[in-house]
Amino acid sequence: MNVLRRKEWSPYAAGALLGILVAISLGVFGHRLSGAGAYQQLSAPLGRAADPHSTFFTFVTQSGITWDVLVLAGGLVGAFVSSKLSGTFRIRTMPDTQWQDVFGSSVVRRWMLAFAGSMLTEIGAGLAGGCTASLAVSGGALLAPAAFLFMAGMFAGGIPTALFLYRKGRS
Repeated sequence: MNVLRRKEWSPYAAGALLGILVAISLGVFGHRLSGAGAYQQLSAPLGRAADPHSTFFTFVTQSGITWDVLVLAGGLVGAFVSSKLSGTFRIRTMPDTQWQDVFGSSVVRRWMLAFAGSMLTEIGAGLAGGCTASLAVSGGALLAPAAFLFMAGMFAGGIPTALFLYRKGRS
């Protein structure tokens, strides 16, 4: 039980446990480890109400309690339990250290940027039929070539973007 109270885990141990979780998810339940579709599935009834002729909300997105919704709920519960066990739980309005240096002191501005970025990511995940974590982790576990192409592209685009954003804040 002592290991569960650590503030940080070995990335190798966490990666191995994630691999086991992916194997169980795929082998026992027949589902990839993905929770990104949960937001769309939970908002589908509102989308259909706003536009009953919407192809996306009528034919592309399921609604209700789906596998993705259960994975999202499990992730939230797991994060809460983990932070309570390690003694690191706290309520924050936004990340305050590096974000403040780069994007300024306005909490509203940082919330707007985070919201816009997450919406773009969610729209992309919906159009692609899954989230980045699902493709990288579950696809990588299945040795799908698309997973490795995606991960290469993600790092090729993400590293320069992070360097640009975070170096700007230091100068």
